[in-house]
Amino acid sequence: MRLVLIFCIGLIFGLGIVISGMANPAKVLNFFDIAGTWDPSLAFVMGGALAVTGLGYRVVFGRGEPVFGGRFHLPLSAQIDARLVAGSALFGVGWGMAGFCPGGALPALGTGIADVFIFTGALIVGILGAKTLQARGFGRAFH
Repeated sequence: MRLVLIFCIGLIFGLGIVISGMANPAKVLNFFDIAGTWDPSLAFVMGGALAVTGLGYRVVFGRGEPVFGGRFHLPLSAQIDARLVAGSALFGVGWGMAGFCPGGALPALGTGIADVFIFTGALIVGILGAKTLQARGFGRAFH
């Protein structure tokens, strides 16, 4: 049952990304082009997502414990460190250059466009590379 629920949540998220147009890299890149063909619709999508998430957190945390999983799995640290800032900056630069973030790229795989597959391949290589560097102790330099 848990996997079915996870699948349904992912499907709803992916449909939202596609319906809102955020799987289209040109639409995302136009949001970042403030001096040119600026498209503010991404701000409205993000605002709607924040509103739904805020309400969802209040409802879920009001229950005391999750329906599946026994306990909430929350970050143990609220510290903003160099590693978090560097990772966020890298994510933002990649998003601004490619027009894709992982949440928008995965639903866009269904389009069959080569750019989406190239981005997703680079994403996987980046994840594996980061895990390899962490295993070798590189991440400790940012603490």
